[in-house]
Amino acid sequence: MKYSVNDSCIGCALCASMCPEVFSMTDDGVAVAIDEEVPADALDTAADAKEGCPVEAIEEA
Repeated sequence: MKYSVNDSCIGCALCASMCPEVFSMTDDGVAVAIDEEVPADALDTAADAKEGCPVEAIEEA
């Protein structure tokens, strides 16, 4: 499974703090997801980050 972050991101950094293996913040202050399959040991925390996103900016890619 892969994730992506759409243009709705408000830069709250919740996803990056919950699952830094998958999400990080850019210099522009918005989140991005790794461009590869989510590691097996991060699947649950990545899913939790998606569910916790306050603007639903995280999508399954």
